[in-house]
Amino acid sequence: MNGRAQDAILALLLVALAAVYALWFAQDRHWLATQLVFTLPPLLLALGVWLRRGKATFWAGVLALFWFSHGVMSAWSHPETAGWAWAELLLALAVIGVGSGPGLRRRFGKR
Repeated sequence: MNGRAQDAILALLLVALAAVYALWFAQDRHWLATQLVFTLPPLLLALGVWLRRGKATFWAGVLALFWFSHGVMSAWSHPETAGWAWAELLLALAVIGVGSGPGLRRRFGKR
């Protein structure tokens, strides 16, 4: 997979994650806070990845670790929103995998 295709997939995953958060917290009583904390970061990272900013992929992977942890915690402690939490968890894993792909290929690829 070339770099541009990987960037497009990563940006799409980040937009999907932002959509999950926007829908999940649409009826929250602290709507603005949830959008600023949960929805805005993946959208900004998607823009950075799409514009090929060097650190955007790195920070997407770092924040995906937090999103993964939040998904596990939410799925475990709030069964009524487990579907949203599982979507968050799987998208976070996909972000980590796609964002780490080039480094793993360079490290473990054929020489």
